[in-house]
Amino acid sequence: MIPRDHPDLSISQQCKLVRLSRSAFYYTPVRIDTDTLAMMKEIDRVFTKYPFFCSRQIAAYLRRDSTVVGRHRVRRLMAKMGLEAIYKRPRTSQPHPQHPVFPYLLRKMQIDRPNQVWCADITFVPMWYGFLYLVAIMDWATRKVLSWRLSNTMHADFCVDALSEAVAKHGPPEIMNTDQGSQFTGSAWITTLTEAGVRISMDGRGRYLDNIFIERLWGSLKQEAIYLEEISDGFQARSVIKNWMVFYNTERPHSALDRQTPDDAYWASSEEQKTA
Repeated sequence: MIPRDHPDLSISQQCKLVRLSRSAFYYTPVRIDTDTLAMMKEIDRVFTKYPFFCSRQIAAYLRRDSTVVGRHRVRRLMAKMGLEAIYKRPRTSQPHPQHPVFPYLLRKMQIDRPNQVWCADITFVPMWYGFLYLVAIMDWATRKVLSWRLSNTMHADFCVDALSEAVAKHGPPEIMNTDQGSQFTGSAWITTLTEAGVRISMDGRGRYLDNIFIERLWGSLKQEAIYLEEISDGFQARSVIKNWMVFYNTERPHSALDRQTPDDAYWASSEEQKTA
């Protein structure tokens, strides 16, 4: 899909067009045996539904569905996938001890307009023969997904690419909120935000509710799209996610938005701000 010798487009430009990080293009994935991958998918399915379950609870839950697995194997696979129940969230973002951590700025803040606060997070996407990581940038007030990227590595560049696209399309927010993962505390991410004049907010360690809206996005995406498909490769994953993101933004009514779609809420509020 991405020819190395394209006469007009560089590999970097082609990756940008298909929302694939450059590191993902060059990366050669390590194959995982079928049984292990199937178990990882089941664990992800349970953890998405019950993010407070530890390895013991997930193993017990799976055994109720006739899937025989020990808690120690579940614990090993959860570590491989970046899942940690203590923090009630997928630990796909690990903190870096030498990176700066910024304070949480949203406590008791009224968030009621587009581009006031954005949030970002990373999740695990299972496929037949492996898995990918997905990052999304969301507008907090309207729940609109502003941009997203897929990668098969946890290198920070796919997060920075998604952020740069969102800023280019919609202008910078006042505040960006994320967890304390290394992708969001690294110099490339921080520099992109500070150069755009964005204030940086980070969740308190172990505070699942600090970024709850994007956590709910992941649950809806997996239940309504990813788990309904047998995704064979990254290109199919991109197609499935793209179609669902368009549906989510433009057609899916949201109860918190008086049954408006995120697109309707975002653009209506943006127009009101311009005429105010």
